[in-house]
Amino acid sequence: MKVTVNINLGGYPFNMDEDAYERLRQYMKSLEKEFSGESSASEIMSDIEGRIAELFRMRLNAYKQVITMKDIEEVMAILGSPELISGSGSSGERPPRSQRRIYRDPDRRVFGGVCAGISAWLDWDPLIMRIIFAVLVLPGGFGLGLYLILWIVLPEAKTTAQKLEMRGDPVTVENIKDSVKQEFETVKKKMKL
Repeated sequence: MKVTVNINLGGYPFNMDEDAYERLRQYMKSLEKEFSGESSASEIMSDIEGRIAELFRMRLNAYKQVITMKDIEEVMAILGSPELISGSGSSGERPPRSQRRIYRDPDRRVFGGVCAGISAWLDWDPLIMRIIFAVLVLPGGFGLGLYLILWIVLPEAKTTAQKLEMRGDPVTVENIKDSVKQEFETVKKKMKL
């Protein structure tokens, strides 16, 4: 018999073994310590917490309702350790690219982000996809109908993890940190204009 703890992570409730909770708490504290000097530390931690919650939700089903130590270790292996992020770890290898997922790209959109999202998924320049859709609009409006259907069907990449998946980058703590910092700098530049 094990003691379980109820926690709220990324806006979702989870039941977790007590030893798994302690390991997750240590991991989160080490991440907070790693990012304490960053100007966007709270945004980075929020995105990491959201990604952890997403990975936990994928591990639960009708027959498994408790997060175990094995789940914590698997999630930590996916995200990476704070030591590797800071450069004090032993491995200098970057993780392999992950499988891309298709989303609408809200950052490079002109209308709904469909062309930008498909372009990110295909690793193309968005201008090429926009030209293809423009050419498809001319003979009978097929491109417009297709664009509207895709706008409805494709989900928008809202989280940092979804934006990384759209580009095919692994959703690791380091990539989340880099992406949040880049977004933070972009917003700072726009505010100065």
